[in-house]
Amino acid sequence: MGRRAHAQIIQTGCESHAFVSSCLVDMYAKCGSMEDACRVFNKSRSCDVVTLNVMIFGLVKCGRGTRHLPQDCFDRCNRKVCDQLPSFVGVLNAFASIVALDEGRHVHEQIIESGRDPNAFVVSSLVDMYSKCRSMEMQRVFNRMPSRDAVAWTWHPWAW
Repeated sequence: MGRRAHAQIIQTGCESHAFVSSCLVDMYAKCGSMEDACRVFNKSRSCDVVTLNVMIFGLVKCGRGTRHLPQDCFDRCNRKVCDQLPSFVGVLNAFASIVALDEGRHVHEQIIESGRDPNAFVVSSLVDMYSKCRSMEMQRVFNRMPSRDAVAWTWHPWAW
């Protein structure tokens, strides 16, 4: 049914619209057809933060990780993600759920390279990711938090 709907979308010429392509990527990913999701993602002209996050979550859910993302599109989208620190929360949570330490470290490096101060939710997501990956980096990130509010203590595994 999803492929039929996609065929109709192609006929109407709406496939290149950012919202539509994001929904198609999401639909294919939720149906487990990552080949189709990648095909739509690769054709996406806008490659916005939403579409990138949908693609990342789909790949992570299927156990493929972000290494399957087309590098040129990932780089274009990544600049936009760096401008949207809250987007990192979802990405870090996705990597934490599959214990993807290398990918999580890469995101951490991108946060640092962005030059922006991460908020409590981003830092707490880093702590959570490192904790679930059983990395002692978790304690270092937690100790460097400028203030430890309810979010930090709730997500910190040693807070209970």
